[in-house]
Amino acid sequence: MLVRDIMTWNVITAPSTIPILEAERLLEIRGFHRLPIVDKGQLVGIVTMDDLLNATPHPDTPMARRQVDYLLSKMTVRDVMKTEVVTVHPDIPVEQAVAIGQSKGVGSALVVEDNKVVGILTTNDIFYKIVNPLLGVNESGTRIIVYGGGEAEAMQKAIGIVSKFKVRIKAALTVASREGEKNDLILHLDTDDSASLINNLQESGFSVSSRDFKP
Repeated sequence: MLVRDIMTWNVITAPSTIPILEAERLLEIRGFHRLPIVDKGQLVGIVTMDDLLNATPHPDTPMARRQVDYLLSKMTVRDVMKTEVVTVHPDIPVEQAVAIGQSKGVGSALVVEDNKVVGILTTNDIFYKIVNPLLGVNESGTRIIVYGGGEAEAMQKAIGIVSKFKVRIKAALTVASREGEKNDLILHLDTDDSASLINNLQESGFSVSSRDFKP
């Protein structure tokens, strides 16, 4: 899976001359938390809602508010934006982009192609489009864990048994077992009645546990 498959396209950008309060309103209206800053077609920085809020104190007196409003009217995002921006290309694997973000300690990366900002990749994109489907978040069905079933031969045997029951596999992944010797196989099945299937797996020598999903 590539970055372009899950990234957010049509990202909103703004010039570094945009006033702080205007940038804050823009993010509020659009429901975004990050605003890439582009001058003359070139990416020069990024500003987050936290950056903007930290630059806009909330005084208690009318006189103080007037003073702050005057100061803010003179400030632009250039005064608070981050100039070191993590970027990735849309055609690199998602896992590579995640590794880059983790190494830089950031939760998002701007997607740049031909020196142009074409999108943004955030942790929300990764969770909603990859992690949630794998974990079956908000999806019905049954999750079964076939202990030791993550090894090649055992996986082939287990999935062969599942296929005999004509049950659709909504997601499959392998994880290291608690014992650390063999990988376990986790299957999210599109059924609420897996008793016979589990019994067949157990009769074939597998240790299995299950959990129903009801969104």
